[in-house]
Amino acid sequence: MIKETIRVVVCGDDGVGKTSLIISLVKGAFEPYLQPVLPQITIPRDFSSSRYSPKNTKLIDTDNNDPVGMQRELRNADVIWLVYSDKDSYERISLYWMITFRSLGLNIPVILCKNKCDEYTTSSKPEDFMNTKVEDEEFIPILMAFKEVDTCIKTSAKTHFAVNQAFYLCQRSILYPISPLFDSRVGELKPLAVSALKRIFILCDEDQDGFLSDDEIISLQKKCFGKSIDLNELNFIKQTLMDLSSSEEYPSDILFVPTKGLTKQGFIALNKIYTERGRHETTWGILRNFHYTDSLSIDDEVLYPKVYVPEQASVELSPKGYRFLVDIFIKFDSDNDGALNDGELSNLFRSTPGLPNLWRETNFPASTVVNGKGFITLQGWLAQWAMTTYLDYKATTAYLVYLGFQENAKVAVQVTKSRKMRRRQGRFYRSYVSDRKVFNCFIVGKRNSGKSSLLESFLGRLFSESYSPTIRPRLAVNNVEVSGDKQFYLILQELGEQETAIIQNRQKLSECDALCLVYDSSDPESFSYLVELYENNSAMKDIPIVFVALKADLDKQQQRCQYQPDEFTESLFLDHPLHVSSTWSSSLSQLFKKIIEASLVPGKYTPGFPPETKPTEIDYSSAVIVGSSIGFLALLSFTVAKLLRPLQQPK
Repeated sequence: MIKETIRVVVCGDDGVGKTSLIISLVKGAFEPYLQPVLPQITIPRDFSSSRYSPKNTKLIDTDNNDPVGMQRELRNADVIWLVYSDKDSYERISLYWMITFRSLGLNIPVILCKNKCDEYTTSSKPEDFMNTKVEDEEFIPILMAFKEVDTCIKTSAKTHFAVNQAFYLCQRSILYPISPLFDSRVGELKPLAVSALKRIFILCDEDQDGFLSDDEIISLQKKCFGKSIDLNELNFIKQTLMDLSSSEEYPSDILFVPTKGLTKQGFIALNKIYTERGRHETTWGILRNFHYTDSLSIDDEVLYPKVYVPEQASVELSPKGYRFLVDIFIKFDSDNDGALNDGELSNLFRSTPGLPNLWRETNFPASTVVNGKGFITLQGWLAQWAMTTYLDYKATTAYLVYLGFQENAKVAVQVTKSRKMRRRQGRFYRSYVSDRKVFNCFIVGKRNSGKSSLLESFLGRLFSESYSPTIRPRLAVNNVEVSGDKQFYLILQELGEQETAIIQNRQKLSECDALCLVYDSSDPESFSYLVELYENNSAMKDIPIVFVALKADLDKQQQRCQYQPDEFTESLFLDHPLHVSSTWSSSLSQLFKKIIEASLVPGKYTPGFPPETKPTEIDYSSAVIVGSSIGFLALLSFTVAKLLRPLQQPK
């Protein structure tokens, strides 16, 4: 995050021109007669300044006769502008000033300024103001001895020479610090800087050919600096890298290929050149646009934007989020086979910390749809992200940023409406939902009842006779088509050995949209587990429930239980158990649709409620029936009377 205000504390021996430098900076002119110490001066950001400049820069003059006040200001400083002007004041840099800064425990940059270089004037037009800092025998020992010294510069308050540049160096040392980027002792970019630049290279390499073409370099320049790169500068960069490729520093590295562009190593070498030549604001311009902070980590506010999620609401991907994830999948599906093999998946996640933790915990890719070779398909890719967003939307926003999402990651997700509660017969229950596309279902049942096989079938995998008990929770996610063209994502969670603990935890249980209570219809001991679980956990009575008889292809057994399944579900006013087999695809499809329906219309599947009647409809029907009967009788009476009338002869 860019600092709102930078505090620059100006220090140095008496008579070196500290106050004159400040006046020369502020007024643009030299004034020979000044008060000994100036009050604090605030310099606002110029409209033409970079958007990364601080809003305000405070200049604090210091009084050597007030050491307590000086120490107070130094402890609050962001950068020190240290001034000397002659041999005596130069020697005190090492003997007094730097030692004083260290004794105060300061870890801030120092800009060393040699003032009263009046032989220079503004008309001298130095080729580059940074060139004034070097090849000076008095600067080099200071730079070598004190890592706190960020840079050195010559100035003249009298001729106004390089005063603005010195002030800019003070700002730059905070806005574009060199210490996180470059290790001056070994003359190399630091590992974190190299890692950040490698990631940026991957994101900018749109065609993933391992080179930055001219178009890709121009696109990067526009993104970071708002303008196209000059053709001469581009050619200069290419020539510089080609010359470096044959140097002793890069004996075996290919930095640039004329027909293709910059290599990754060339991109890093180029930024090293910028840093060595004092142009590290260029490197920071690139890093800042990819949201890197001074610690070379991506800004948390970018990774995790504030998203207000009300109670009883959920988070899903927005159309922009889905579109971006589709584009990323297509971009890295290099063989265009509709799936990401291990190499393609690894390449896709190169710009990230690796697979999300949630994916590792859920045994990805076993959690979603894969092809015959075990590679994730586009269907499985989108389902996996739908699940991630529902369970941990912060992981989604962070990874969208890692993968190069250009906008605020907040727009890639959307918050559903809070689930409302309705009251009936003195009880509250969940109302229907209309804006959700992702639902979470817990699969609950006795061990070996077929839960794992159900999850495998949900993902389109073949049934296996082998059995191994589920210890840790596992899940599966896939899309379900309901009523023709309506698509939903369904998360099925098998709770493993934590099943009882989760069912007893009302908060955990409230996280699911529906409970799927399953039993083995061929095992006479299976259903009693569900009855006991339901009767001992009152929180289950508030959750929509679907009962399922699994292994329906095997011989059905009478359950050794005080209730038979149909009898028990009737007592709860719920549908009879749905008979399902992993070998009957139609029964599976019917089950998944039913779970979606239970999530959409919870009241119909909440235990203990008789079917809702609609008095108005019943009254209307009764009225129609009664009215019809009365009308019929009246018509019959009239007809009989009419028929009998001619038989009655007058006397």
